Amino acid sequence: MTGSLRPPLSRRTLIGTGLGAVVLTATGTGTQTAQAAQGTSAASAPRRAQAFLAAAMDAYPDHGAIRLTQSYTDQAGLFSTAFTYDNALAILAHLACPAGGSRAVALGDALLYAQAHDPVYDDGRLRQAYNVGPYTFYDGSPQPDGFVKADGTANVGTQFGFTGTAVGDMAWAGIALAALAGRTGGRRFLTGAVRIGEWIERVGRTDEPLGGYKFGVDGADKRLPFTSTEHNTDLAGLFGRLARLTGDKVWRERRARAEAFVEKMWEPAGGFFYTGTNDGVTINKSPVPEDTQTWTHLALASKAHSRSLDWAASELAVRDTADRPNSTVPSGQSYEGVTFSSASLLANESAPIADGQPRPDRNGVWFEGTAHLALALRHRGHVGDERRARRLLGSIERAQDLLGDAQTVGGGALPTRAGVVSASSPLDTGFGFGYYPYRHTGATAWYLLATARANPLRG
Repeated sequence: MTGSLRPPLSRRTLIGTGLGAVVLTATGTGTQTAQAAQGTSAASAPRRAQAFLAAAMDAYPDHGAIRLTQSYTDQAGLFSTAFTYDNALAILAHLACPAGGSRAVALGDALLYAQAHDPVYDDGRLRQAYNVGPYTFYDGSPQPDGFVKADGTANVGTQFGFTGTAVGDMAWAGIALAALAGRTGGRRFLTGAVRIGEWIERVGRTDEPLGGYKFGVDGADKRLPFTSTEHNTDLAGLFGRLARLTGDKVWRERRARAEAFVEKMWEPAGGFFYTGTNDGVTINKSPVPEDTQTWTHLALASKAHSRSLDWAASELAVRDTADRPNSTVPSGQSYEGVTFSSASLLANESAPIADGQPRPDRNGVWFEGTAHLALALRHRGHVGDERRARRLLGSIERAQDLLGDAQTVGGGALPTRAGVVSASSPLDTGFGFGYYPYRHTGATAWYLLATARANPLRG
């Protein structure tokens, strides 16, 4: 991923500003963190995270049983937007938790519905995001429908331009559907995952010098020229699952193609992966994001490249404190973890992240990425990795307790201290968008995966 490796509005883009508070003590240790001051135990943190996912999924009970999970709380300004990526993660998180199977199946069936009832295409694609409930847009135009529109089509997120299809989003949806197929034996889920894989092969495969699979298409169905390390990492996970579930060797060949691109992005001198390429010829060397370091380990489990976790843990480490210029952490409190990319550490703290947005905090902590790192460290299992992972998880659990209070989904109150926010303070990713202290389906799902030690990218 680079700034130019993303459409103008990425699957992670947020509209709005955020204010919040995070507490961190230096001895956070995951599920053993002391939380007596809040009247809860750390053991209940995963249950509260699950409660958030349930509330975000059930936010619009009067708008049909076929539904997806709203991605962010209402205060983010994205209304009822449900990103495909976030819903894929919600499926995987539900599958990793006790008694989450029925919700995972319902979300999987909703993705299949979107695949079969797109208002324009019948080729296996999913869009970047959908609307799942009614609202009035900023310009006064009403959006009255739930996920299923009155004409039976899936309610694509046109208001924000979330109409394109990225290979990475599709890969995660395919991974989730394949996981459902493996867990339930439901043939429909495997069929949907295979359709996704075939769409990616038709649209994304490239014979450019660096190879791999390209970014996807924009809302006008125009193919985008970028090739992303993150996306090809996702594909290694998807194609590996499809190879195992179908027994078809073509998926092994496709996995090898995606994996070969990822390995070309490796920087041996620094011990990290670059972000990708804009033209298929030249490696784009800046900014360097967090997820290309952690997801690569989860997908490839390569001992030769496992130093990428240490690079992320050291080079992207941040500690957000109240004395930072643009921090929203209250006086006397602090928070630690990792940020989004190398560019986040160099953000201009004197200028807004984007028009109408707040100024960034260079030390703002990205909670989703912090969970990526915790899970990857647990997966690697070197001496000290579990201790480091528990410290990160303890940090996330405190954030769930104390950041994003009084936020709502679909106008309704959330369960107490439920859901992990995107960031401790506003942060600039360096890719043209920011993260803010709003409770988030994706960050919450990654926390649950890390707590359960469930690796979603295992092929």
